[in-house]
Amino acid sequence: MAVKIRLKRMGAKKKPYYRIVVADDNTKRDGIAIEELGSYNPLGEKEVKIDAEAAKKWLDNGAQPTETVKALFKKNGIL
Repeated sequence: MAVKIRLKRMGAKKKPYYRIVVADDNTKRDGIAIEELGSYNPLGEKEVKIDAEAAKKWLDNGAQPTETVKALFKKNGIL
């Protein structure tokens, strides 16, 4: 079972809001997540909230972040 750290889309049409989640590789984009690590709001001031401790724990256990999540982690000093 491969585990990914990726974005789960929330919010209304044309007003996206994302949650950073840990999910199985085979689940749908907005499907069931194992754990929620934070949130990302791309509109306005681009707010990012991440639980750094939990994110590092999942990275140490072998979870692979997607390209977008990897960029968010680098911006916030997790990677």
